[in-house]
Amino acid sequence: MATRIICIANQKGGVGKTTTAVNLAVGLAKNGHPTLLVDSDPQANTTSAVLGRQPPELTIYDLFVRDHELQEVIMSTSQENLDILPSEIDLAGAEAELIGQVGGQVLLRSKLKRLSSEPYQFIVLDTPPSLGLLTLNALAASQEVIIPISASFFALKGLLQLERTIQLVRDRLDNQGLHILGILCTFYDYTNVANDVRDAILDRYKDRAFKTIIPKNVKLEEAHSRAGGVYDYASDCKGALAYAEFVEEVLDRG
Repeated sequence: MATRIICIANQKGGVGKTTTAVNLAVGLAKNGHPTLLVDSDPQANTTSAVLGRQPPELTIYDLFVRDHELQEVIMSTSQENLDILPSEIDLAGAEAELIGQVGGQVLLRSKLKRLSSEPYQFIVLDTPPSLGLLTLNALAASQEVIIPISASFFALKGLLQLERTIQLVRDRLDNQGLHILGILCTFYDYTNVANDVRDAILDRYKDRAFKTIIPKNVKLEEAHSRAGGVYDYASDCKGALAYAEFVEEVLDRG
């Protein structure tokens, strides 16, 4: 099975990127698929959600700026079949370093290509809430993009810019296979506004909209402080059940 590399992206903050990245990666691992979770956000929320208070010795900053190899930086986690490439706050300064590097926009892709001997079936990349060099690196390294959209009034704002950026990555960073795997509606509360947003997504994206809807659920947020996905923390909550369905959709779309 060829490795599927999936980027979770949306330049708008507060749409559930980290929650989606963590629960997708953990869900895939629980389904028996060796998975690497990449945290390319300087906030490092994905890292803390998976590792808890365990501080990583090396991070993606060392990969980008100090030219470490992936095998040196990747850490195992308490979840079987799941490894993580962790992040840290210093990554915020890496964009300035990448600007001055030859091939700075595709550095992550270059590093991941050296993982050909590793048995990962999935690589899931979390990204910062921007379309800067860190997000460009993630998009350039990926084949598929999942776009989480919160069910709020301004949900669709900025999506055209993200779609243009994806097209630029295809054309200028030589990644013609990059495509939108799907749009995921998050923080759904079944209000009129949420229903209108869902209708707009279905109208615009048709079958690229995931059937699964992620409800607003406090257990999803609480799970992040327990160092793992929501499945072990509250397996029968609405959020866990929804993300389990979402994982199945992602597998089916492969």
